[in-house]
Amino acid sequence: MKVRLLHTSGHGKFEETTWDKPDIGPEEIEVKNIMTGVCRSDIDMMTGNFGPLPLNMQGHEGLGQVTKVGTYLTGVKVGDFVATRGEPAYADYYNVRKKEFVVVPEADPKYILEPIACGVNLIYQNLELLKNKNAARVLILGSGFLAWVAYNAITRFHLNVTDIVVVGNSNKELWGNRLVSEYSGAFDIVIDLSSRTDVFDKPIVKNEAVIIFGAQKQVTTDFSNLPWKACTMVFPSPRTAKFHMAMIIAESWVRLNSLDIGSFWTKEYDRDTEWQQAFEDGMKRPENYSRG
Repeated sequence: MKVRLLHTSGHGKFEETTWDKPDIGPEEIEVKNIMTGVCRSDIDMMTGNFGPLPLNMQGHEGLGQVTKVGTYLTGVKVGDFVATRGEPAYADYYNVRKKEFVVVPEADPKYILEPIACGVNLIYQNLELLKNKNAARVLILGSGFLAWVAYNAITRFHLNVTDIVVVGNSNKELWGNRLVSEYSGAFDIVIDLSSRTDVFDKPIVKNEAVIIFGAQKQVTTDFSNLPWKACTMVFPSPRTAKFHMAMIIAESWVRLNSLDIGSFWTKEYDRDTEWQQAFEDGMKRPENYSRG
């Protein structure tokens, strides 16, 4: 089946091409694309700072409608709306494997669950480690959307924390007075979603601290601040088995309106006439733009 696909080779722009989509396997669904989020990693791929990925892996924040169901799949039917983690979600139609989608009530941007699930997964993937911490001090480096979801996940998963310090200067309207620019002391849990190198350069972690890295960064270090601390460093990923449950959790929080994501999606673009503008805005980030 030949379909349209938006793709980039890392030379500063996305382009439209034709992609020969294979038929579904017995544990896959075929999805007709309705909406796809423009992720920051897509912009990095476009500018040459990441990847580029092959054609069948372009676009991953998908929301669509099921058009075919594999013979071995249950719990989903043709016509259902689904949030997907599978690729390529920049195609008009694409296949999604078992446990890489969640059925959602409607085709609303709030049900583009992949970025929300990434925030949930920062905590959920490491839940057993974090539950072993008693009266923990938590430091979140960064105040973007992932940080906001992680902050909320800490309370919803009932972790035993005494305080949560959030360092950042973006999304002030979302965080209110919770943000700080300076902080002091050492922490039991550090969630690093920034380009900062504090974890490596400053004595901010306690013995046996858990450090969760959720952002790419380049660091030159001898790790001299960490070896004697017996720290655990973890790297959550949407490509782990637990991520499907993170998507299920995200769907329930959105459906029950228990997580404020109102400021996340700020602009919608027409696929036929405005797709180039979507990527341009994702790169230039005009005023009041979060994601499109």
